[in-house]
Amino acid sequence: MLIARVVGELTATQKHASHEGRKLLLVQPLNLDGSDRGDAVVAMDAVDAGVGDKVLLVTEGFSAMTAVGRPQSPIDMAIVGFIDHIDLIPGVD
Repeated sequence: MLIARVVGELTATQKHASHEGRKLLLVQPLNLDGSDRGDAVVAMDAVDAGVGDKVLLVTEGFSAMTAVGRPQSPIDMAIVGFIDHIDLIPGVD
């Protein structure tokens, strides 16, 4: 799982039939300090997230398919939760 921020919405006029009725979002993975971690990715939304929301992102196909209720669907990433607050405890790895 990754922490990410929703940075945009994606419109696809042609997509796999299993994606019908689901929102695709562009999300930027984040480091714990809030800085960007790599490139932005496309994820299917399971929680009705919007631009600016900090979210929890699953990055494995089976977990993503299951989270959005689309078994056997070609999905690599899904947004599965909102992050309200992160507390980092010094000295704990």
